[in-house]
Amino acid sequence: MDKIILAQTDTTVGFLSQDASRLEEIKMRNGNKPFLKVYAELKILRSDIRIPPIHKHRIRHSRKTTFVLKNQAFRFVSDLEHACLIKPYGWLFSTSANKSGEHYNPDFCYHVSDIIVEDYRGLSEKSASKIFKLNSKHLKQLR
Repeated sequence: MDKIILAQTDTTVGFLSQDASRLEEIKMRNGNKPFLKVYAELKILRSDIRIPPIHKHRIRHSRKTTFVLKNQAFRFVSDLEHACLIKPYGWLFSTSANKSGEHYNPDFCYHVSDIIVEDYRGLSEKSASKIFKLNSKHLKQLR
């Protein structure tokens, strides 16, 4: 069973894990809604997802941006602190640290997490990422 990590992500405080079913259970979330996959290395991202050539530059240079391609949400993390946390795993599922539809509650989050990573940024709710839907030719902003 993979661990649940509580950490400040590049956007907001979040849960990270390679175990989607455990994240669903903790968040009390519908199993039909997929989790965002975060990558710290482009090589690993490209081995998982085929990026249309027209969008490669955009993804490589994105900041706090989530992309959706064929119903798979992903983000390439360039934030150094967050990337250092992801690199040993290759990739992690990421979701906001709260029960589905609720706000961040430190007591709840500390209780359900196996590993807590707190650095100089602390743990705090911040704005969510921008979301873009990609296809082989176009880009559409969802949030």
